[in-house]
Amino acid sequence: MVSQNKFKNQNKDRIIDGKRQHLHIIGICGVATSALAIAFHDKGWKVTGSDKGFFPPVSTELEKHGIDFYAGWHTEKIGSPDIVVIGTASGSQNPETTYVKEKNIPIYSFAEAIGKFFVKEHSIVVVGTWGKTSSSALLSFILEKSGFDPSYMFGGISLSHSASAKLTNSKWCILEGDEYKSSPIDNTPKFTYYKPTHLFLTAVSWDHADLYPTEESYFETFKKLVSSIPKKGLILANKDDKGVDKILEKINRKVIYYGKEKVDRIQKISRNGEIGKDKTDYTYRDVRQTKDGLDFTISHKEKNYKIHSPMIGEFQAENIAGCFAMAHQIGITPEKIVKAIEEFKGLKRRLEKRFEGDMTVFDDIAHSPEKAASVLENIHSIYRSKYHTTNQDKNGKQVKILAIFEPNIGGRQRESSYKYDNAFKNADTVVIPRLTKLKVSKEKPMEGDELAEVIKKTQPNVIYIEDDKELVKYIVKKAHKDDVIVFLGSHGFRGMIEETITSLRQ
Repeated sequence: MVSQNKFKNQNKDRIIDGKRQHLHIIGICGVATSALAIAFHDKGWKVTGSDKGFFPPVSTELEKHGIDFYAGWHTEKIGSPDIVVIGTASGSQNPETTYVKEKNIPIYSFAEAIGKFFVKEHSIVVVGTWGKTSSSALLSFILEKSGFDPSYMFGGISLSHSASAKLTNSKWCILEGDEYKSSPIDNTPKFTYYKPTHLFLTAVSWDHADLYPTEESYFETFKKLVSSIPKKGLILANKDDKGVDKILEKINRKVIYYGKEKVDRIQKISRNGEIGKDKTDYTYRDVRQTKDGLDFTISHKEKNYKIHSPMIGEFQAENIAGCFAMAHQIGITPEKIVKAIEEFKGLKRRLEKRFEGDMTVFDDIAHSPEKAASVLENIHSIYRSKYHTTNQDKNGKQVKILAIFEPNIGGRQRESSYKYDNAFKNADTVVIPRLTKLKVSKEKPMEGDELAEVIKKTQPNVIYIEDDKELVKYIVKKAHKDDVIVFLGSHGFRGMIEETITSLRQ
């Protein structure tokens, strides 16, 4: 928990008692902690940090902002910081952590630091099992473009923000609310510290079984959060998610719903002759996806708004509709919202188009069979749909989709093998690289050759290639004009994406 210290009631100016304030972050190389570092640095603090290692794009961002950091744990390099933030992955037995405790330097977890310095009078918190990063990033962009100048934090790298976190003097903040534990020694969900006045609830489906051993325990965490919303607050909820419905069953709070316009809803309203019976306040429909992005319509109180977004992935229409609804509810005009949506480019590694030439290369953080299946379905829809003329090259050959996939630790457990059934049905070829080494104390996870055999049960065109350079050569040779190459996984692929792009350019 947060140490009691002299910072409790002070303002957040960079100079206190004639001294520039110093923040040190143990575990600074995470996407979230590096964003925190940049936000404090831009606010005038001296910021330093340490971690086990540094890799682009995080290291590049820290260097660009002039933040001092070093690899490894070196107590002699810490100096005398005024506060220390400890990243979740840095461990409670870290020698630097031990050092700052011995020196009685105030310590914060990442979530405590966000709760202390970022939470404002109006706190919009985006929560859910999925969709929260894209939604919090887009929503913060809409508020920025509308003159709200909010503080914000989200756990991804935006293509439209200078950093993933920002501290301002505004009365508004937008925060991505993670349900995972706050630190190695604090199982409190991160979002508990963010004190939402406006809750944006995207989806709820049992996750993080290591922390929530039952579905009931996972859902209970969200129910407690919903119950904490002030009576005068607002809950924005996805009407199409069964888990969200379960969370809100007995809630006594104002709820605004968004969701996809469904035929049965329209028919029910038409038969009864009562338009007000439908609980969905904001609906979206007629989603069309192309290489240039998404086009669809959002409706609210019989008014229609044409939406264009440069992001791809049909699932983003749901996120965009939610952001439109929340922004509109807090007083932003539809015209400003629509314009901001059109300008927002999306996030890195969320169906990010890394290269477009004779072939196209995508990069996505999809590290589970379910997420990989969703990404491939969207790419198939864009590049192989009967509605597109590009589904064949000039020789009449079918455009191919080549997927390189590396799962997270959950996707390498043998009990999850069944999830791979038909997960890669929309890929023509699947390549499994040498998988990242993991420190595990329980059952040894599947390696690449075994994973390839699991996928091969429902997708015969699977190959395991242990050598990275050979993998790149194979992909470049296999791909032909108009084909799509997609890298799927949370790890960095050890430079294979960049090498593939370089080879394609040559």
